Amino acid sequence: EAEEQSEFDVILKAPGGSKLAVVKLVKELTGLGLKDAKELVDGAPKPVKEGVAKDEAEALKKQLEEAGAEVELK
Repeated sequence: EAEEQSEFDVILKAPGGSKLAVVKLVKELTGLGLKDAKELVDGAPKPVKEGVAKDEAEALKKQLEEAGAEVELK
């Protein structure tokens, strides 16, 4: 029987139409500086956070999607 996944990676697939809002949100969520957050968004697909609990991963995904980003949980 497959064990339920307990840790997830939040992957930013694409910033969408509102890139600035996504960069600001990534900066806020990760604690990265503005330059690093912009590089992460520009380099999509990239992980925003890795090895987080399901609840946190889903909350991050929801926030990023509300900002217009395309997000995947792995």
